[in-house]
Parts: sequence; C-alpha cells; structure tokens
Amino acid sequence: MVRILIVEDDPNIAKLMEATVAIGGYEGAVCSNGTEAFEEIERGGYDLILLDVMLPGMSGFDIIQKRTNTDTPVMFITAKQELTDKVRGLRLGAEDYIVKPFEAMELLARIEVILRRVKRTENAYHYGNISVNVEEHTCKCGGKEVYLTPKEFEVLVFFIQHKDVAISRDRLLAAVWGFEYEGESRTIDIHIQQLRKKLGLKEKLVTIPKLGYRLESAKE
Repeated sequence: MVRILIVEDDPNIAKLMEATVAIGGYEGAVCSNGTEAFEEIERGGYDLILLDVMLPGMSGFDIIQKRTNTDTPVMFITAKQELTDKVRGLRLGAEDYIVKPFEAMELLARIEVILRRVKRTENAYHYGNISVNVEEHTCKCGGKEVYLTPKEFEVLVFFIQHKDVAISRDRLLAAVWGFEYEGESRTIDIHIQQLRKKLGLKEKLVTIPKLGYRLESAKE
C-alpha cells in the first residue's frame, strides 16, 4: 500500500488530510513537529510527503533543503501564498505546491497525479479475468487483448486501484482528466458504458445513484 507522511501542526487540518488520504486508499501517518518530521523522512519508507512550511522545530523549506533522502516526492501544503514562496518551494525540489484552504478533492487529485508521475503505483493489475499492464498500456480480458482508448484505460486502472470504494464523478474527473477540467460530467458516463460493454463489467461496475460508481470485488 502507498504510504504518505503528513507533516502538519494544525490538528484539524491534519485530520482532514488524513481522511482525504484514506479515501484515496492510501495509508497516512501524521507528524506535527518539523524536527521529528525530518528524522522520519530520513528514515524513509514513504511514497509521498505532504509538507507544511511553517512548523515548530524546523520549517518545511529547511526540511526539504537539508534532507539527504531525496527519492520521496514532496508536495507543499501551506498558508504561504506569495509567488516567491511557491517558486522557492518548487525550486527546492517539491513536485507541487498547494495553498490553504484547499478542497479535499483537489488535494486527492494532485496526490494521484504525483504518484502516477513518479510511478509509485504498480505496473500490472489483475481483476477477475482482466489483466492490465500500465507500462505497455495493454488490457486483456479472458486472455484476449481489448482495445481501450487512453482515457478508458486510465478510468479502468483507477477503478481497479480503488475496488469497493464509492467514486464520485467529480473525483474521477479530477483524477483522470485533471482537477481543472471544465467539460461535462456526462463524459464519465460514456466511458463507463464503454468499459462495461468491452469488458463485461455490467454487473460489477455499478452505478451509485446521485454519486457515481463503484467497482465491486471480483471473484478471483
């Protein structure tokens, strides 16, 4: 499971971030002190770090500048909204920089984008008689290759990664099309219909009224 370190000294914001991470199906750990967070980061074992800037003990900027474990991607989440602060954070090596207050859906979408970009997700997935290879961008059903459009492929992988989780249309749009996407949510319904038809998922990729969809566990 993907592990995410949340470095935030405001307990309410930390709880919100932890809940958001959990909704995404990730394991979250919270640290409220900069010095302790630095030590935790140096120990490693995380796939992503959500890092505040203004922290007791050591600032987020100091942490990212002094760390020797540079393999783990960092996203700054901070109230510091000046352009100079954002530029500084990105130049120090952060993958992204989001300003408080933030929408949980946007945060989750940005997390998923980073994890895909740094390839901290699996390359191969299996669901019932469906097998997917992310690196080769191939999909097979019952051993036979099935053609999926790029977006159909991404939607399928997202659902397989989040089996038995209710996924809203907004969240799926943000994760696959980007959180700034301004097209119609009908786009989701069309892609779902195609996946059901091409992969025989009518009984498994179920509609949740007034919310979205859920991919139910397959019998392995």
